[in-house]
Amino acid sequence: MRAYVFTDKSLSRHAGRFVWLELDSEKSKNASIMKKTLAVQALPTFLVLDPNTGKVLIRWVGGATLPQFQRLLEDGLLAFDGRAGKGSPADQALVRADGLYGQADYAGAAAAYREALAAAPAEWPRYGRSVESLLFSLQTTEKFEDAAKLAREAFPRLRRTVSAANLAATGLDCALSLPPDHPDRRELADTLEAWTREVAADTTLEMAADDRSGVYIGLLTARQEAKDSVGAHAVAEQWADFLESAAVKARTPEERAVFDSHRMSAYGELGRYERAIPMLQASERDLPGDYNPPARLSVVYRNLKSWDEALAASDRALKLAYGPRKLGMLSNRAEIYVGMADTSAAVKTLNDALGEAAALPADQQPARTVAAFKKRIQTLQGGSAAPAK
Repeated sequence: MRAYVFTDKSLSRHAGRFVWLELDSEKSKNASIMKKTLAVQALPTFLVLDPNTGKVLIRWVGGATLPQFQRLLEDGLLAFDGRAGKGSPADQALVRADGLYGQADYAGAAAAYREALAAAPAEWPRYGRSVESLLFSLQTTEKFEDAAKLAREAFPRLRRTVSAANLAATGLDCALSLPPDHPDRRELADTLEAWTREVAADTTLEMAADDRSGVYIGLLTARQEAKDSVGAHAVAEQWADFLESAAVKARTPEERAVFDSHRMSAYGELGRYERAIPMLQASERDLPGDYNPPARLSVVYRNLKSWDEALAASDRALKLAYGPRKLGMLSNRAEIYVGMADTSAAVKTLNDALGEAAALPADQQPARTVAAFKKRIQTLQGGSAAPAK
């Protein structure tokens, strides 16, 4: 979004209508507002706030195309000045739904979005956004059956729109999250996987690059879940090809680096981590203040068993890193030491990570990560030094 959408000159017309604010989720000073005040559960999240009350008027989770983002801003203004609440029954229900969604009351939001959709006319311009918000609400509250069935119901109407990718891929993920013995699981998964493939194959469909990449991730997960190694490899190849093509078209280092993490993952799925080295070296050179390129290089070198290079890249990343992100880097560093058969250094690194976690504000402390570190230390001290997966 920062590299592709926020740089578009057409957004300048909103300059006098909004005060723009970016919050870094890794910085401790933002921990409380991110978790409690704004209730951010996934990144990226975009919010339109009421300047008088601080209330969230509009919440959007995930990437967005420029037209989608423009519509979000317009809907935010409508909600702020009260015009949206004076519209049709569908618009009025949507205002209530957006308010609940903004407060992170996802169960209440789901009911209100359903009310809005039930009252909506055939060509309601907010249909796609409402369906996507309802889908996220259902997924967040683990209503996976309802979410998958919503995707199956709504996709035909949204097939050729910017909502198609999110609808198909998220619906597929929810179908695969159902218990193996669920009576509708196979039919839902098969239908939504077919539609996800359709979206992936349609190169003319306008969508955010993250959304298209997410489509391939969904297909890869489906093939892996089906234990189809040949099909999974084919999807990973297609995924890597798409990402490489998108990176080639990038106009700036920032635009190119947008694809680094997904490219690294695709190469890893193919067992070709070495393909990530040149791109990450370029990003580290071109973006010297960014901890992500050296952190990713460290992971790549660890997977290639190039221990010295992995440690050197880890050193460079840790010098730039701050906040919870350092914990993942220290975990990776510990596994480098495991690969080098230096158990004592691995344990020390994990203890350092526990110290870093304890020093974080309460709203940033990751209980599951801390538990995993402690369990890993016990395993290592018990004599098992197998690398963690």
